[in-house]
Amino acid sequence: MSKSIIINKNGGPEVLELHEVNIGSPGQNEIKVNNIAIGLNYIDTYHRSGLYPLTLPSGIGLEAAGKIDEVGKNVSEFNKGDNIAYASMPIGAYSQKRIIPAKIAVKIPDGISHKLAATLMTKGLTTNYLLTKTYNLKAGETVLFHAAAGGVGQIFAQWANSIGAKVIGTVGSNEKIKIAKDNGYAHVINYSKDDFAKEVMKYTNNEGVSAVFDGVGKNTFKGSISCLKPRGMMISFGNASGPLDPVNVSKEIQSKSLYLTRPTIGHYFTNQKELQKGADEIFEKVKFGKIKVNIFNEYKLSEAKKAHQELEARKLTGPAILVP
Repeated sequence: MSKSIIINKNGGPEVLELHEVNIGSPGQNEIKVNNIAIGLNYIDTYHRSGLYPLTLPSGIGLEAAGKIDEVGKNVSEFNKGDNIAYASMPIGAYSQKRIIPAKIAVKIPDGISHKLAATLMTKGLTTNYLLTKTYNLKAGETVLFHAAAGGVGQIFAQWANSIGAKVIGTVGSNEKIKIAKDNGYAHVINYSKDDFAKEVMKYTNNEGVSAVFDGVGKNTFKGSISCLKPRGMMISFGNASGPLDPVNVSKEIQSKSLYLTRPTIGHYFTNQKELQKGADEIFEKVKFGKIKVNIFNEYKLSEAKKAHQELEARKLTGPAILVP
């Protein structure tokens, strides 16, 4: 048996319930994992609320790190006792033990702890595909990243700086300005107080930026479009302020020949080989000090409700984990 968080209906943090679940043994292409640390991500709130619909009842959570307890008979790339991490469907990472497809796991190298790995998979892989695949960020470019003090935002600026790019960041409060600057943002704007689009144009001498990376959504979309250069790219990858309103293509996109994309992690890491390569790139940057990650808070698995409350209240100013 294993303790797991189950949701029987969509709603607020109160729908997260801790249950005893029978795990069983892995199938031919599966592994049984003893989770040591579980990543807390904003997408978890979308699954819980129903914004991203699930078939209920359901587990929740996409990311964790731990040790392999048992391997299926067709699994050759992993062995019992291996340290692994994962960040993908099927959902259900909020658990002590679980069975997952071997193809979604990656090996954790020496020097990277389970707790660190559990914060790096979703946020690190997201950063990886955003600035190397969705938009191939180059030295000398200036781009805009919303929610600069968040988990992805903190990694993004450090990675961008490591390749010689410059990032303007936005945050929702003055308290978060220092966090963003400490992680390498060249200029930080409090978008709840200032018109970030005007500030971006002023900072770039009215040239605008070549790309906007937007995980905020509804509240930042129109401003983001207005501060893009002609032929710039609008990368919408989250809905922290709510889903986007319908887009007027001829008015908002055609007017500057812009590109608009809504990327998801699963379309950029389609197999285990790609996943391991992407994870290794993140782990390497961490091991060599190009990216530094400090875990902001730890919660017990039984405190999942509190974790979601604080996540949605913007009380977390860095990565957080659940510990079974």
